[in-house]
Amino acid sequence: QVQLEESGGGLVKAGGSLRLSCAASRSALVINSMGWYRQAPGKQREVVAVIVSGGSTNYADSVKGRFTISRDNGKNTVYLQMNSLRPEDTAVYYCNARGYKEAFNAWGQGTAVTVPS
Repeated sequence: QVQLEESGGGLVKAGGSLRLSCAASRSALVINSMGWYRQAPGKQREVVAVIVSGGSTNYADSVKGRFTISRDNGKNTVYLQMNSLRPEDTAVYYCNARGYKEAFNAWGQGTAVTVPS
């Protein structure tokens, strides 16, 4: 299994920026994809951005052009740079890591992002 430790959430004004970090307890060599999901109050968890081992990325339409996911394999860490934040981005953000051939599917504990309206 893999343990994930998230950091970087907080309170930020609309239009501001935050960077989330997620450090994995195992080498990037065993991790196929890492991603960020979010869950707003009263809503289902949704995907925000995913990056696979080869570097390809996918984003939710709602964050394209504002958020950037990146991965530092040397540090076993994935980042989510969030710019031009909006009140609708308010949610708990969860880091996810999946192993090759579904060897594992790990989740972080979540970090809260609040953008007041």
